[in-house]
Amino acid sequence: MKNKNSAEKIASVLRTQANWKNLWFYQKTVVLYQMTSVFTKRFLPSYGDRTVDQMIQAARSGKQNIVEGSADGVTSMELELKLLNVARASIQELLEDYEDYIVRHKLVKWTKGHPRFNGLLTFCRSHNLLSDYEVYFNLWSNEEMCNIGISLCRMVDKMLMTYQKKIENEFIKEGGIKERMTMARLQYRNQQNQALEAAHYEIAVLQKENAELRKTVIKLQKELEFLKK
Repeated sequence: MKNKNSAEKIASVLRTQANWKNLWFYQKTVVLYQMTSVFTKRFLPSYGDRTVDQMIQAARSGKQNIVEGSADGVTSMELELKLLNVARASIQELLEDYEDYIVRHKLVKWTKGHPRFNGLLTFCRSHNLLSDYEVYFNLWSNEEMCNIGISLCRMVDKMLMTYQKKIENEFIKEGGIKERMTMARLQYRNQQNQALEAAHYEIAVLQKENAELRKTVIKLQKELEFLKK
């Protein structure tokens, strides 16, 4: 029989909320949002170009849906996956806008073989914080900002895909909130049954000890009566 003090820990119904501020892909979306705001002000018309609002909204949507997905993931992995996918779609839309700008303005897209390509990748991979980038926002040319934006968008997209796969595997292994609620309930019932079994066992032991004591008392009483004679 299990010791009554070795109670099984009941699984939590709610998942631990991810600290999105520490996620590298979230940090990069913060950079993308702020950089895109500066980019559109510097290099796109103030009025009459819908691209401005579209780019800023796409950048903001990418960032905000990561936050909302992480918060909703406490109760629903399904909703978290959906919102992360919305974030991916928004970042892909932003990527397309930066690539379109390069084509429309006949700029150079830095690809493998370009003299600045490796430096670009190294910088974007090793820097996640806004403070690492914003000092250059008003110094970079439109071509530089576009290529930085493209690189960050692709990195965020790849990281989001990896993160989604991690959550998917977690769901397969542990199930959603309904499964966790059922598991917690079963564990609670198991604990109650174990406690009841332990109580019954202790009662049986006490009853046996009580019977032995009664026999001893009767024996002693008989011996006392014999001595009195």
